[in-house]
Amino acid sequence: MNKKIEASELVLNADGSVYHLHLKPEHIAHDIIIVGDQDRVKEVSKHFDSIEFQTNKREFVTHTGYIGKKRLTVLSTGIGTDNIDIVFNELDALVNIDLETRLAKKELTSLNFIRVGTSGSLQKDVPIDSILLSTHGLGLDGLMNFYEHTNNAEESAMLDEIKANVTLPILPCLTEGSQKLLDLFKGDDVHHGVTLTSTGFYGPQGRKLRLNPQIRHFIDELSALKLGKRRITNLEMETSAIYGLGKLLGHHCLSVNAILANRQLMTFSKDSKGIVEKAIQLTLEKIV
Repeated sequence: MNKKIEASELVLNADGSVYHLHLKPEHIAHDIIIVGDQDRVKEVSKHFDSIEFQTNKREFVTHTGYIGKKRLTVLSTGIGTDNIDIVFNELDALVNIDLETRLAKKELTSLNFIRVGTSGSLQKDVPIDSILLSTHGLGLDGLMNFYEHTNNAEESAMLDEIKANVTLPILPCLTEGSQKLLDLFKGDDVHHGVTLTSTGFYGPQGRKLRLNPQIRHFIDELSALKLGKRRITNLEMETSAIYGLGKLLGHHCLSVNAILANRQLMTFSKDSKGIVEKAIQLTLEKIV
């Protein structure tokens, strides 16, 4: 039975747009680039031939336009998986829920999401100023534990290996990315690996300023872990939620990471804008 979604569960603005993003269905394209930084939206849309729609509310900035005949949307999420929860549920509602009747549509739409973001490497051979594609998102943020989900055989085996060998303060979640989108980048000079998503930037990523992290050898344990033919290569703050929610909702998702830091070598990029721009251009080239 298709039950009506009540006003308290799907909140709409007075103009009929979804509450946080301030968007209506006609405002978004089928292919959506998501970025954390609000200012990075214009760094993507400057490559558009034309922009047909712009809006912003809170940290959520949206530009929709064209490169040639290809319609694209770029949207900023802000930092963290809590914001991804808002973005993905509201974007899915725009295409898969009738906002007037408040009923889920019988025929569902699958969107393509590509995150272009920054990340830190956990491996010495994944250097700063390189680009890494996430084969899987490993979440230590807790978000996906609030949703009913099941893992496939490979994901379950990898999770068992992680739980047996790494001291974790929270139940981890793991989701694979879209092979369809990964295949777009075949033959390019990019790295691949399992991306760890943390709930914060300092203690949750093993950084020590004036406070001691609870897990003292967090980075070393993660970087040394073998997950069959895979390994944990980098960490950031959104990918696991993008992959987890995207898979449950039936969308295709890929995380493209510009590596700014190497946590093993304790180095940081001297040209962070340059490698982010390279990741943007590569992503647009593959989509268009």
